Amino acid sequence: MPVTPLPTGLYVITDSQLIPGDRLADCVARAIAGGAVMVQYRDKQRSASDRMRAAGALVELCHQHGIPLIVNDDIELAREVGAAGVHLGQEDAALEQARHRLGDQAIIGVSCYNSLEQARLACGNGASYLAFGRFFPSTTKPAAVPARPALLTAARREFSLPIAAIGGITPGNGAALIAAGADLLAVIHGVFGQADIEAAARRYAGLFATGPAP
Repeated sequence: MPVTPLPTGLYVITDSQLIPGDRLADCVARAIAGGAVMVQYRDKQRSASDRMRAAGALVELCHQHGIPLIVNDDIELAREVGAAGVHLGQEDAALEQARHRLGDQAIIGVSCYNSLEQARLACGNGASYLAFGRFFPSTTKPAAVPARPALLTAARREFSLPIAAIGGITPGNGAALIAAGADLLAVIHGVFGQADIEAAARRYAGLFATGPAP
């Protein structure tokens, strides 16, 4: 199966509780201006028609900037709007179904939480990247299972797929996760919950530009 190359850097995830619907595209554009290299559209609240419009607008915006737009959970929405791919959690549709519907070139990310065994299954079933975490207390998912940076190191040794870290990541603690093996830092509140989204994104992007702290 062809492997879709992924960028390394800041992976921003939208949140309908943080971003008013009429400001979504503008907020994402500011994150991209600050250095985000991949965007995930995540919306658990709005209607299907609103989500279709929003996802379509983000696909166009991300295409203009040459970066992938990933849809959280919803395979059919990703397919309808022509998104680059989908991100699946433990309770979502099977990876094989997503691959069948979206094609070989689609980016399919899988949440592996704190489990190398789930990562092995995802890798064997054709995932494009593996996401681990939460690594720090998270305002978005406070009850998510905790993971330690050593998990990233173990995953880096075992898997050739890109690795995303998520969960309470800040510009202050993100460098340690990069050093441990993360290719992508997935961030929600640390970017979209800030008054200056572009400046916040730039602080995360700078961790990759300067390299991990010794």
